[in-house]
Amino acid sequence: MLFDTHVHLNADQFLEDRDEVIKRAQEEGVTHMVVVGFDEKTIHGALEIAEKNENIYAALGWHPVDAIDMTEKHLEWLEQLAQHPKVVALGEMGLDYHWDKSPKEVQKEVFRKQIRLAKKVNLPIIIHNREASQDIVDILKEEEADQVGGIMHCFSGSLEIAKACLAMNFHISFGGPVTFKNAKKPKEVATEVPLDRLLIETDCPYLAPHPYRGKRNEPAYVKLVAEQIAELKGMTVEELAKQTTENANKLFNIM
Repeated sequence: MLFDTHVHLNADQFLEDRDEVIKRAQEEGVTHMVVVGFDEKTIHGALEIAEKNENIYAALGWHPVDAIDMTEKHLEWLEQLAQHPKVVALGEMGLDYHWDKSPKEVQKEVFRKQIRLAKKVNLPIIIHNREASQDIVDILKEEEADQVGGIMHCFSGSLEIAKACLAMNFHISFGGPVTFKNAKKPKEVATEVPLDRLLIETDCPYLAPHPYRGKRNEPAYVKLVAEQIAELKGMTVEELAKQTTENANKLFNIM
């Protein structure tokens, strides 16, 4: 039983063969997934997929790259959608300093608004972080995000940042990059993260694990992430799968 906590099956890369991709994942033991929507189009897609598939859930938020496009109406819409029975988290949200479409101050404001909404609707949050670790930690502290907790998605930061996030009731999730041969930092952090705060993901169609690096990623490959972390932790894949699935079910309040 594997739980892929972050997929983008709503991406155009899966338009032709989404059902086959889901079937392949199930054949590899991936029993649960969360499809993440981060703008109008992908939010609609995430809900549609979650409604059609029993063990697929949705997370809905506004991506920091597109923060400049978010309006108060979008925020009200997210609040309404948060009541949907298949919505288990808000996000992905956060900060992205790699692209310059949305000014940093706009990103921060949209991030804060979404954290406040999550506290209002009592849902965990999924954090996107690119080149903005300290600002993210500061905002999570200031907004008391520990009240809802959530996931540091596809974690690539330092052990110090991981510890700061763990102290704020966050889980640390690893994707394909932990399997890369030169991925010293993710491997170090994965080794140190407590088992009960560990999650796995693909972030498909992006960041495919070794040996598929550079190709389209898909949920079936989350098994390769599990194998790598199990090896780092000195445990069996079955043990790691069981623990990370339990962690996800608890965090997302899935019975």
